[in-house]
Amino acid sequence: MSSDKKQRLLTLLHRLSYRYCDAPLFTLASGRQSPFYIDGKQTTHHAEGKFLVGELIYDLIKDWPVAAIGGLTMGADPMAVAASLLSYLHGKPMHSFSVRKAAKDHGTRKRLEGPVKPGDRVVIVDDVITTGSSVIDAIQAARDFGLEVEAVIVLVDREEGGAERIRQYLPNLFTLCTVSELRQLDAVREVA
Repeated sequence: MSSDKKQRLLTLLHRLSYRYCDAPLFTLASGRQSPFYIDGKQTTHHAEGKFLVGELIYDLIKDWPVAAIGGLTMGADPMAVAASLLSYLHGKPMHSFSVRKAAKDHGTRKRLEGPVKPGDRVVIVDDVITTGSSVIDAIQAARDFGLEVEAVIVLVDREEGGAERIRQYLPNLFTLCTVSELRQLDAVREVA
């Protein structure tokens, strides 16, 4: 992983997506209270953030026999699209796909959207993991569809046990950044 690109991504995440308060001010999807909040979509929808995420994911998986990249909508969508686009620009196209929270109740009634078929090897992505539930749900939906999940790549691991839970389902988990790295940028800011 390019250390320059990772540092640029960390700086952008810290500026756009990371919020900290001394008191547990933020309510997470799990219902728990936390002194910090990470809104990964602020970075993954940002032009430079999308480029950096796409490049870092592509750098990790460029030599793997992967047909597609995707995950649970909506946290995974900009990441999967960015990595797919970069793979095409680098001459090794990998498609993107989205996993709905539930199958549509009309039309084709699909839960997965995108050009994937049973037997395809895929990588699951997500913007932030806390408990790991969203990633585990995406892994299970992909497997139910018949996809072979090779690995999981997350933008930020909050380091609250989610990575360990995910590794029970799939040992190949890669994180682009951790909350500890974002907290270190707080310390650098305080010293300056």
